[in-house]
Amino acid sequence: MNKDLTVIENELVPVYQTSTGEKVVYGTELHSVLGVKSPYREWSARRLRDCDAAEKEDFEAVETSTPSGQTRKEHIIKLDTAKEMAMLERNEKGKQVRRYFIQIEKKYKEQSFEDLSPELKAVLVVDRRITKVEKRIEHLELDIPLYGSEADEICNHVKRKGVEVLGGKQSNAYKDNKIRSAVYTDIYNQIKREFGLYDDKGKFKSYKALQRRYIYEAHELVDAYELPRFLEERIINCNAQMNINVA
Repeated sequence: MNKDLTVIENELVPVYQTSTGEKVVYGTELHSVLGVKSPYREWSARRLRDCDAAEKEDFEAVETSTPSGQTRKEHIIKLDTAKEMAMLERNEKGKQVRRYFIQIEKKYKEQSFEDLSPELKAVLVVDRRITKVEKRIEHLELDIPLYGSEADEICNHVKRKGVEVLGGKQSNAYKDNKIRSAVYTDIYNQIKREFGLYDDKGKFKSYKALQRRYIYEAHELVDAYELPRFLEERIINCNAQMNINVA
C-alpha cells in the first residue's frame, strides 16, 4: 500500500487516496471520530482482528511523528475495512461513519465511470444490472431467519452474558441450575419480546426465528441486558451463602 497520500474528502473522517488510487484512512483519525473510549492501541488490535483484516492487504502498520517529536504506532486502513470497523461499533456514530464511507465509494465509482470508453461503459452497465439483482437477493436474505452460525453467535453471547451476571462459573448462583436457567430464559425472552418473536397463538418462538437484519441489534440488546430485581436478589443471596463442607 503506497504511503504517498492525498486528502480527497474531509467532511467527517479524512479520506486519503494513494498514488495508485486506493482510498484509505488513518486508524487514529477513525478512532477519534468514532469517540471510542478505549486506547487506540487496544481498539485497533481488537477491531482489525474482528474484521479478519490482513496486514499488507487490508491495512499497513506505520509509525508517525507527533508534534512533540515522539513516534506512535499508526495504521493506514483501506476504506472497505474501515467501513466494517465502524459498523462493529454498533452505535449511531458508527452507522454515520459507515454511511459516509459508502457515499464516498459511490461518488468516486461514478466519477471513474465517466472517464471510461463507450465499450467499457457498456460492459459496466450490464455488470451494474447484475449487481442490482444480487442486492435484491441480499435484501431478501436479510428477511429470513438466522443462519446456523449466526444463531450460534447469539447463543454464545447469551452464555457469556449469563456467566457475567451470575458472578462467574465458580459462583454459587451459576452452580444453581434453577437460577442459571432462569437467567438464560430471561435474556432469551427479552430478545423475543423486543423483536416480536411470537407465533399465531401469542407464544414465544425460538430466538432462531429472528430475522437476519436484526442480528446486530440483538447483540446490542444482550450487551445491555440488566437483571430484573427479583433475579438480582436471588443471585446476590445465593452468592452470599457460604459453602459448608460436611465431613
